[in-house]
Amino acid sequence: MIDQRPTTAEEYVHLVEQAIIEVEEFMACLEFDMEDPGQQLQVLEPILAQVKVLRAGMADGSYRFVNEDLPFMNVANRLSSQLPFTNLLAVINRTHRYGLNIEQEQQ
Repeated sequence: MIDQRPTTAEEYVHLVEQAIIEVEEFMACLEFDMEDPGQQLQVLEPILAQVKVLRAGMADGSYRFVNEDLPFMNVANRLSSQLPFTNLLAVINRTHRYGLNIEQEQQ
């Protein structure tokens, strides 16, 4: 498996920002397409909130890489077949756990 972790902090920030966009767009689609998307939105709202907290930590300098799963991964893993952005969240989580893929950048 190719390591898809970003090689720079800028790339990592971009991935997190992309995740926010993807979750927001998916939620908007559910609201538009479904008569009552309430239950699905209840699952997605915490994911969105947690990704936004991650991004805010990056912006204010309080973010730290930690070798543990991000809070949203439990739900993301459980619903992986239903969420179109699961791979993106997984790359963000791997980067959070193991840091930037600096070895890849040097090659």
